[in-house]
Amino acid sequence: MVKAIRMEAFGGTDVLKWQDVELGAPGVGEVRIRHTAIGLNFIDTYHRTGLYPLPLPATPGLEAVGVVEAVGDGVGGLAVGDRVGYPIGPIGAYAEARNIPADKIVKIPDSVSDEDAAALMLKGCTVEFLTERLYPVKAGETVLLHAAAGGLGLIACQWLKALGATVIGTVGSEEKAELARANGCTHTVLYREEDFVARVREITNGEGVPVVYDSVGKATFMGSLDCLKRRGVMVTFGNATGPVDPVPPALLAQKGSLFLTRPTLMDYAATRADMVHSTSRVFEMIASGKLKSQINQRFALKDAAKAHEALEARETSGQTILIP
Repeated sequence: MVKAIRMEAFGGTDVLKWQDVELGAPGVGEVRIRHTAIGLNFIDTYHRTGLYPLPLPATPGLEAVGVVEAVGDGVGGLAVGDRVGYPIGPIGAYAEARNIPADKIVKIPDSVSDEDAAALMLKGCTVEFLTERLYPVKAGETVLLHAAAGGLGLIACQWLKALGATVIGTVGSEEKAELARANGCTHTVLYREEDFVARVREITNGEGVPVVYDSVGKATFMGSLDCLKRRGVMVTFGNATGPVDPVPPALLAQKGSLFLTRPTLMDYAATRADMVHSTSRVFEMIASGKLKSQINQRFALKDAAKAHEALEARETSGQTILIP
């Protein structure tokens, strides 16, 4: 038996229960991992509430790091004692240990700690595809990044700086503004006090930006469209304030022949080759010193409900991890 967070219904944080779970031997093509650190991501709250429904009962969590404890038949290239991690599931990371298909995990380099890997893999892979594959940001370009002091935001600030971009970041407080600037954000906008559209236009001399990265959702979506230059790319990849309302295609034409996309990491890391490429880039950025974690919150795994409450209340900054 191992301990895990289980949910038998969708809802508030009270549905997250700390329970005993039976864990058998790994099956064909699987390994058993004893987790050492688990990443907390906003998508975990969507799974909990049912915005992104899961078959119930379920153990949430898409990202974790640990040590291989057992290897099933048909698995090559992995051995007991290997340090490994997985950035995109399958679902079930909120557990002391689990069995997982071997083709979903990668080895963790010696240059990367367990906590850094758990904090940076999923978010780092997301930033990689957003900035290098979905819209390849060029040196000298100016981009708008919402939630610049969040767990993903700080990674994106560092990554975009390494690419040579100028980053305009929206934040909720002066404290978060300082944190974003310390991680490579060039201009910070306090969205509670300032009109971010006006500030973007001011900073870009009225031109607008070629791309907006928006994980906030409903509250910022329309304003984000107004920050784009002609033929700009609107990337909406999160719903922190709720899902975006339907958009008539003609609106994109009216605002400058804009492009709109709602991407997910699951599609950009759908093949093992893409997943390995993305995680390798994250590990390269960590090893080079261009990407550093900001683990500002640590919760015991059994207190996952408290972690969700803090995340949804915007009381966190940087990355948060769960410790089994």
